[in-house]
Amino acid sequence: METRSKEPSTAPGAAAVTPRLPLRALVALATAAFITVLTEALPAGVLPAMSAGLGVSESTTGQLVTIYAIGSAIAAIPLSSATASWRRKRLLLTAVAGFAVANTVTAVSASFPLTLVARFVAGVAAGLVWALLAGYARRLAPAHLQGKAVSIVMTGIPAALALGVPAGTFLGKAVGWQVTFAVMTALAVALLGWIGAMVPDFPGQQRGGHTPIARTLAVPGVAPVLFVTLVFVLAHTILYTYVAAFLDRFGMGGSIDVVLLVFGVASMASIWIVGAHIDRRLRVLTIGSAVLFAVAAAVLALLADSPVLVYLAVTLWGLAYGGAPSLLQTAVGDAGGAAGDTAQAMLVTLWNTAIAGGGAVGGILLTGPGPLSVPWTVLALLLPVLVVVLAARAHGFPARRA
Repeated sequence: METRSKEPSTAPGAAAVTPRLPLRALVALATAAFITVLTEALPAGVLPAMSAGLGVSESTTGQLVTIYAIGSAIAAIPLSSATASWRRKRLLLTAVAGFAVANTVTAVSASFPLTLVARFVAGVAAGLVWALLAGYARRLAPAHLQGKAVSIVMTGIPAALALGVPAGTFLGKAVGWQVTFAVMTALAVALLGWIGAMVPDFPGQQRGGHTPIARTLAVPGVAPVLFVTLVFVLAHTILYTYVAAFLDRFGMGGSIDVVLLVFGVASMASIWIVGAHIDRRLRVLTIGSAVLFAVAAAVLALLADSPVLVYLAVTLWGLAYGGAPSLLQTAVGDAGGAAGDTAQAMLVTLWNTAIAGGGAVGGILLTGPGPLSVPWTVLALLLPVLVVVLAARAHGFPARRA
């Protein structure tokens, strides 16, 4: 199995990969991930004020998150294909600039339709960033540290959820939601300078070098990783979106902020653990992630009347999920080989499809069997995930990375 990118690091115009990790460049990429996730989730943190400012209901304002996910899902594959020959740094700068523009429009807009368009543009930029980040991180690192490099970049995800969203929510309440989005613009502009100064450049693929979707799916190991991504993220999104409604049945609705803080801290710990071991134990970590999540769902399904056990379950859930982006993006990059860029774009599309689908499925559960069905549904989804991970021993989630 080939773990290096299609273009060697010694290609003309490419920066030479050093034996050690280029931390300043990787942290810049992690900041791009941070901005991407925070831009997506921020409307949820300032929902009431944003709803009043735009003159629409809170449920309508919530669609600003949905349209962002839709933009990411539909843009990742076609844009990755269309820009395959672009130099990687130019492409990354273009995507981050898209966030600066979209968040600026959101900050100054008093029109919901205009804000909706800006959010869609931000989602398109996000689809491009997610399709690019893991491959970029792998090319910056020597082969034996590629997984760790991806893990460093993926720290931007839990950092945004555990720190960025609460900070953005506080800032929105203190000085207004428009200022919060203006700050996001300032962060994006600062990141443009950071990328320009610290992140090495790499060439894109030669024209015609982009691997078609059908051929990518035929590569051994790609389909299992994509299946696990879709179902695992679907399970997570159902629980994350409706955990407040579920816990409210047990008198813990008022503690949801503490519950999500515990989840965020556990996710940060998971990133550290995965980053330390991913290059040698990717399979074991992925199996462990599925098992921990399944145990957490089982505890919530059976023992949620105990607050102590609820916090234990949420801790296990955070440990299971925090490192999942690193594990899955590394696995699909390893399996894809020369088709790795297309495989990454497909993973991004399925990831965002699962996010959108999780909200829809969870809503059906709430209006049908009710909140108590949420952890049981999550547990049912995780069983095939575990089966596929265990079965993909030769390709997808091998015992030893090449």
